[in-house]
Amino acid sequence: MEQIYIIMLIALGILAIIDLVVGVSNDAVNFLNSAIGSKAISFKITMIVASLGVLIGAMFSSGMMEIARSGIFVPSMFSFNDVMIIFLAVMIADILLLDVFNSLGLPTSTTVSIIFELLGAAVCLAVYKIVTSDESLDNLGAYINTEKASMIVYSILLSVFLSFSIGGFVQYISRLIFTFHFEKKLKYFGSIFGGVAISAITFFILIKGLKGVSFISEEQFAWIDHHQFLILGGNFIFFTVLSQILISFFKVNILRVIILIGTFALALAFAGNDLVNFIGVPIAAFNSYEIFNGSGISGDDFMMGDLANNDIVAPFYFLLFAGVIMVITLWTSKKARSVIETGVNLSRQGDGVEKFTPNTISRAIVRAGVNIGEGINHFLPRRVQIKINRRFQSVPKSTKSTSDEPAFDMVRASVNLMVASILIAIGTSMKLPLSTTYVTFMVAMGTSFADRAWDRESAVYRIAGVFKVIGGWFFTAIVAFLLACTIAYILKIGEVFAFVGLLLLLAIILYRSSRKYKKKVAVEAEIKTLRREDIGTVNEMITESSAQIAKVFSKTNSLYSSLIKNISCYDLALLKANKKEQKSLEKEVDELKSNVFYLIKNLDANSVEASKFYILILSYLQDMVQSIDFLTSNSYSHVDNNHKPLKENQISDLKTIDSQMSQLLFLLEESFKSDDFQKIDLILEEKGMVLNTVSELITKQIIRIRTTETSPKNSKFYLALLLETNDLVKSIMNLLELFKEFNQLNKR
Repeated sequence: MEQIYIIMLIALGILAIIDLVVGVSNDAVNFLNSAIGSKAISFKITMIVASLGVLIGAMFSSGMMEIARSGIFVPSMFSFNDVMIIFLAVMIADILLLDVFNSLGLPTSTTVSIIFELLGAAVCLAVYKIVTSDESLDNLGAYINTEKASMIVYSILLSVFLSFSIGGFVQYISRLIFTFHFEKKLKYFGSIFGGVAISAITFFILIKGLKGVSFISEEQFAWIDHHQFLILGGNFIFFTVLSQILISFFKVNILRVIILIGTFALALAFAGNDLVNFIGVPIAAFNSYEIFNGSGISGDDFMMGDLANNDIVAPFYFLLFAGVIMVITLWTSKKARSVIETGVNLSRQGDGVEKFTPNTISRAIVRAGVNIGEGINHFLPRRVQIKINRRFQSVPKSTKSTSDEPAFDMVRASVNLMVASILIAIGTSMKLPLSTTYVTFMVAMGTSFADRAWDRESAVYRIAGVFKVIGGWFFTAIVAFLLACTIAYILKIGEVFAFVGLLLLLAIILYRSSRKYKKKVAVEAEIKTLRREDIGTVNEMITESSAQIAKVFSKTNSLYSSLIKNISCYDLALLKANKKEQKSLEKEVDELKSNVFYLIKNLDANSVEASKFYILILSYLQDMVQSIDFLTSNSYSHVDNNHKPLKENQISDLKTIDSQMSQLLFLLEESFKSDDFQKIDLILEEKGMVLNTVSELITKQIIRIRTTETSPKNSKFYLALLLETNDLVKSIMNLLELFKEFNQLNKR
């Protein structure tokens, strides 16, 4: 029987590697956002520094592993078999949950997920044991470490409020001192700021973070605890002098140094604090097997009271191996880049495409904020208002492309890293698994709010995004509890068969998720190619417009033909796929519309007509997309409502139109793709053929209605298809005539 436990340990080891990959992909946002968002240092150097921090921080994690062993449940109340089921349920649930968030590109808390998964699995087995042994449910508290679990949850929730408040306060003071034109101010205040930031980071991370490490004795820690102010004062003096030397004699930007050290420190704190979330459970399972092995008692009867022993230390080689896996994931994970992009997008200083949609709550908060601001300004002297506003005047863009601009400046990046590092390190030293995601995300939101990055143009979108992320955190807690609880019950009832079945199911889900994500990345990459802000001349405008129009024609052609085919087959699933394709096309055109402000701003001074031309082009593309949207939505609705399918003669007529449309759109695509507009007149002459065909088919349907047609829904649907096809053709021809006219004017 012990062989099955060895297999379970092997499975947990494999799951630990997978969990490290999906977990680090989500948590990389915590320590990379500031360096990447500010572009203070190159991406390669950022990754090297973060990798060193992660690798070293992994060595400091042994003191945190007790959370997985005994922080949530009471081991003495569970048998060896029970704790192995709990650990398996937790790992399977954690991988599934984190992979979903990674695919969505949303940061979530790996700390919250692991805590509530442990809680859910433990509660499930505790209730099972109580029910099967005829105990009272009042005894549930004997199985769960409610005091420790409550303290952990309380500390996490408190950290959210403190992170936002402290981050906002420190950033506001820093901005008043340095302004956005911080280069000159660094000469006078840079050394003091550097001394405070670097001494705080090094004290709390490199000293307090060493607590629990084997090579530091208790006597040494006792000396550190009794001389904290001496150490802090010495650090401040040393780093202030060092900062002044670097600024005065070596002309070093001290903010870059702070960001470099802060990125390393935050990566180190992340690994020291969050590694327990990924390998704490498998290591606890390994410790459990070591306690159980050789006991001569069955797994169902051997109770795990010894697992609560605080002298148990995680093996060094496990920590080293985990650190290596985390570093590899940092360099290779594409999902990590997606999560990072979300965090940077919400905290960026400048304008750009907003990722989130406003909601009632975000609108109400912005409206209340505006009213409060106006109320404060009413009592604040005008002279003070002017002085404060001058401190917050942002620096104009230095490049044409927003993608080349930093999302925020180095002052904010330094504050993000300094405040987050201190808060996380305090939690680590107190052995509280603070959520690094909560802390770093809320610090970044607090600093961006204080930095006036949430102005009237963007606040409603940013706040909606913040609420969506925070809502995802609560969703994480609920789903983690229920998912782990369900999996634990299945494993308890199904035993070996459930164990094998769940592992196979997990493999299938991860494989399908990976394939789906690759397709999503390909679509997003194609959309990003539409973001052209470096167009400066009319000729470049024509060339770029031609390429964009060719893509829309190609997708319209494919989508229209597919739609007619799927209507003929009366296939609901394929029509649903058509709706998704239409949304993708709509998203591309929306991306072009969102980019129009920056594109026009970068054009030559004498290109007003080119700007008007581009706006009209987008208008006609939007009309085409709306026509396709109407066609796909009505087709799906007709079939979904189980109305009568189209008759064979109607389908035959639609195929005739499809053939003509396909030929027309193909010619247009080839012309615009190759910038060969000599056939435009020929194509314009053929527009009458398609429109005449549509008109003839409408007449035929009217005759059917008066003679043989008996279905009102069928007629309504069929006529709607014909009329919207007519509008689609007109939109295409209007675009073509506009392009022809502008091209001729430009050649004069």
